[in-house]
Amino acid sequence: MVETPGKITLWQVEIFVAAAEEASISAAARRLGASNSAVSQQLSNLEAALGARLLDRGERPMPLTAAGEMFLKRAQAILNEAAQATAELTVRDMSSRVRLRLGMIEDFDADVTPALLMKLSESMPKAQFLLETGASHRLLDKLETRGLDLAVIAEPSELPPALQLHPLLLDPYIVVTPKRMIRDEAKMLDMLRKTPLIQYTSRHVMGRQIAAHLMRQNLALSHRFELDSYHSIMAMVARGEGWTILTPLGVMRAKRFMDRVETFPLPFAPLARQISLVARRDGEPSMPETLAGELRPLIRSEILEFCHGRMPWLKEQMLVSD
Repeated sequence: MVETPGKITLWQVEIFVAAAEEASISAAARRLGASNSAVSQQLSNLEAALGARLLDRGERPMPLTAAGEMFLKRAQAILNEAAQATAELTVRDMSSRVRLRLGMIEDFDADVTPALLMKLSESMPKAQFLLETGASHRLLDKLETRGLDLAVIAEPSELPPALQLHPLLLDPYIVVTPKRMIRDEAKMLDMLRKTPLIQYTSRHVMGRQIAAHLMRQNLALSHRFELDSYHSIMAMVARGEGWTILTPLGVMRAKRFMDRVETFPLPFAPLARQISLVARRDGEPSMPETLAGELRPLIRSEILEFCHGRMPWLKEQMLVSD
């Protein structure tokens, strides 16, 4: 399509917002599925149409100019209006041709996500699905900046007012120990105090929740290892290097180690995280509840049946949020 000089297109605006948020031409191109040269050319066309330089492309990471800072607010408003218009046009027919950008917490990646995509592909036969899997805080950032339409995340302590929650699952924290480490559950806490804790990283919200809860219990536990991989943590526990605190979803991510470890409720005050579907309040109104309605039975069949079967004591703690 030939573009008229001096005219601003919605594609140019979307490219500019992506480049501003990513602070990189190449990262913006990957996000949008375009080439570096196409992104660069469209940015140049936009700057020419506006008569102002928006990005300082000579620096890394690439900062906004004063004009770019000003235009970014307008650009985000333009994309918001375009998204709202698209939502209003598709609300009557969920099967119409639409692109659904879905963020999914890593904990659901292997079990729930494939089944969900199959269901959605049946109910929305003309839709195109873009899935991004990652840590909750990264998905939340993408949702806030309209890089995603919906996201399943571990609920943060504070939610921006522009977003709304649809609770899905209560995921309790549990103790994971090497096989036969705990001989007497009544004396579990004493044994845990004497054994190194393999800690989930405090760089992530989950790790900070665990650390804060241990502090509230006045538990100062020795630890040498702080890791951000469920598989690595579970492998070390299975080898007898220490014990850990994870959630059942975290344990499920490393199922191959489950026969070499044991799981128990926390031997002190309980703690749980809420897994929720998060959506923008100004988005299509029926889509979040529709998607949450698809997810809840999948969580029961793909996650709860396994966890309750292997850990029956979780039946009162690990619950789907109806």
